[in-house]
Amino acid sequence: MAQVFLGLGSNIERERYITAGLDALQGLFHELAVSSVYDSAAIGFEGQPFLNLVAAVTTDLPLAGLAARLRHIEMEHGRPANATRFSPRHLDIDILTYDDVVGRFGTVTLPREEILENAFVLCPLAELAPERLHPGVKRSYRSLWADYDSGSQRLQKVDFMWRGRAISVAE
Repeated sequence: MAQVFLGLGSNIERERYITAGLDALQGLFHELAVSSVYDSAAIGFEGQPFLNLVAAVTTDLPLAGLAARLRHIEMEHGRPANATRFSPRHLDIDILTYDDVVGRFGTVTLPREEILENAFVLCPLAELAPERLHPGVKRSYRSLWADYDSGSQRLQKVDFMWRGRAISVAE
């Protein structure tokens, strides 16, 4: 079984699609751990702010099969087949890491570069798996977040309910 970390984001009907994404992942993997939910500005394009979080799952799906299933979930929830990278999203699900695999595999690069570049990925990852080592740089996510210029990107924890429980509480 592979330990996988996934980044989820939405900036169109944000609460609806984050909830739908979590429900779909729960249906696929049965068990998942989730970080808090964060509000962040769109990066790379002018657009409405995003809600973002990280989910941890274990799976026996091979990487290509996992990528295909996640793409299917995105498309079921409004993602156009020809969506450009920097554009509004109903639901975006990115494979951040797949065990400690490093490299390019078809359209998937592991670990995902955004881990080190974007607060909306690194902060929730550091919250969910603080002692886990980034497969490429071999530093803990806690350490990477501590050294991150957190003032460079706006990030705010928000209240979020899922399946009748608060998974995120604003500070």
